[in-house]
Amino acid sequence: MTATNSSNSLKVIAGLLGAALVGTLIYTISLYNDKKQTTTKLNEEKDLVIEDLNNLKSDYDKAIANNEQASTELEEARDRIASYIDSVKTMKADISALYRYRRQVNQLRKEREYLLAQNDSLKKSNELIAMQRDSTIVALEEQTTFTDSLVVQNTQLAKIVEAGSALNLSKFNIEAVKERNSGKLVSTNRSSRADKIKLCYTVGDNKISSPGPKQFYIQVTDPAGNILGERAIAANEEEGTNITYTKASSFYYENTALDVCEFVSKEGSEFPNGTYTAKVFDDKLRVLGTNTFTLK
Repeated sequence: MTATNSSNSLKVIAGLLGAALVGTLIYTISLYNDKKQTTTKLNEEKDLVIEDLNNLKSDYDKAIANNEQASTELEEARDRIASYIDSVKTMKADISALYRYRRQVNQLRKEREYLLAQNDSLKKSNELIAMQRDSTIVALEEQTTFTDSLVVQNTQLAKIVEAGSALNLSKFNIEAVKERNSGKLVSTNRSSRADKIKLCYTVGDNKISSPGPKQFYIQVTDPAGNILGERAIAANEEEGTNITYTKASSFYYENTALDVCEFVSKEGSEFPNGTYTAKVFDDKLRVLGTNTFTLK
């Protein structure tokens, strides 16, 4: 009877131990499954954080690529997000760390919205400045073209006015004369009788020429081609020309026709026989008139 009771007691203990073992196994398996599910969720959450950070970085990359003058703040924010991505990728999944990064992602989103809005405003401002600059350049080019056209027109007008205001001769006569005892001058073509060469010219009227003192130059050459008189030199520095003249002829011009006479004295006992040539030049050394006469 006693042996039977002992046997039953052992069976009961063995049953209890078996039940405890089964319970322990079930609990251990449950803990393992819970841990596995938690780890999976943490990794999924980690991947979501990385995806959010990559999206933020992509927004900055696009903004920087579309703006040649991207602000330093955009580049710094993009680089900071890149460092966060590297940190999340290498960290061990942890609830507190992921929670901290999730909050950081939310702050980064707000920062992104502010910086991108600021960048758009700056971009529009730069576009407006560029448009204004282009408009200014076009206006300056048009003004330059207009100014150049005015310069050309003014230059042409100045040349026309200069040409129109230039004095010209309406008459030019030359002859040899003899002075009588009474002082009267009579014309002669005899070299032995001639005392002087008389040159008379008439300056035509010109209403647009400026009045005032004027000076012409007279050049007389003898039959041998020698220049008579002073043999001084007049130069036109603008044109780089010069002449040797016989006599300077000065007068005061008042925009109306004016008669001017000059005399050239003989240099020897008498004038040589032959043909003499006389020319009148203005102050710019333009030839205004040419005439000849002959002595026998």
